[in-house]
Amino acid sequence: MGLSPEDIARRSAEAMWERDAASKWLGATLDAVGPGTARMSMTVEKHHTNGHAICHGGYIFTLADSAFAFACNSYNQIVVAQHNTITYVAPGRLGDRLTAEAREVARFGRSGIYDVRVIDQDGRLVAEFRGVSRTIEGRHFEEE
Repeated sequence: MGLSPEDIARRSAEAMWERDAASKWLGATLDAVGPGTARMSMTVEKHHTNGHAICHGGYIFTLADSAFAFACNSYNQIVVAQHNTITYVAPGRLGDRLTAEAREVARFGRSGIYDVRVIDQDGRLVAEFRGVSRTIEGRHFEEE
């Protein structure tokens, strides 16, 4: 009997997390992963703030992009970003716990579309991100 889709997503995420220095440096945690989905979070710390004393948009983008990456890599195929956009709705503030929830919208051929909502600890929308993915050669782990 083969691995379940949930097991494949978990094992793919474990392999990626082991090598993901950027998400770890950000202070992000991988809270959940499943087929086509991922949830990551981070606390906004002083070094994440910009000259307006709010979370720099690049860090919010990075959190959303990381959740997108774990969602689209959940099928034991190597997948990279082809195009991403983000719309900032509200600022992340010092001490906020930001959560990025990624979900698959469509997967077709070698491409996929994923939406990521970034919210704060009160459920307030901070940003909406859309990522388009492209599958390339390779696997995260050898399936038995």
